[in-house]
Amino acid sequence: MGLNDITTRLAKAEADAGRAAGSVTLIAVSKVQPDERVRNVLEQGHRCFGENKVQEAAGKWPGFREDFADVELHLLGPLQTNKARQAVTLFDAIHSVDRPKLARTLARLAQEEGRCPDLFIQINTGEEEQKAGVMPAEADAFVRECQDLDLPVRGLMCIPPIDEEPSLHFALLAKIADRNGLDGLSMGMSADFERAVALGATHVRVGSAIFGERVPG
Repeated sequence: MGLNDITTRLAKAEADAGRAAGSVTLIAVSKVQPDERVRNVLEQGHRCFGENKVQEAAGKWPGFREDFADVELHLLGPLQTNKARQAVTLFDAIHSVDRPKLARTLARLAQEEGRCPDLFIQINTGEEEQKAGVMPAEADAFVRECQDLDLPVRGLMCIPPIDEEPSLHFALLAKIADRNGLDGLSMGMSADFERAVALGATHVRVGSAIFGERVPG
């Protein structure tokens, strides 16, 4: 695999789904990847990247942004409230808004900082106890709560259970987004992003298929 292979597959998936070319954003998931691999992808012209941890991103991206000023950085992993201020200044989008306390913290920081990243609310479509995210039955109320706080809710995000057909979860996420008037759908990873595109994904998250297998730290 590699960046060219993934972008080719993504373009085909868009065409097969009757979607406009370039309508789906490819987030290259660079967590725990060596700097030289990340730089290689940057030098190929890609500019949208995803990280799971605020601390790792803070150590990696300020330097890259000196050379590649137009990088767009997305936080994909869980966000602790004590890291929220750093996340607001570092990221262009946060895909893991999952609880009222975090929403209120982000709203306060948005006022203090005068900016707020685009936000995606994480929905626990599989209702898995060990996984973060708002339960589907509580999604509508939480969307309204975030909107009442004047937060820039761009859309929804999900990570389907590994042992279930992901398309069922993508369809559920799309249904929840539609009834709440949201058009952003962060769903689909290396193994299933074509199915996600067919069901309306606006952002897909692909890591090792672009960079190679992760190098243990």
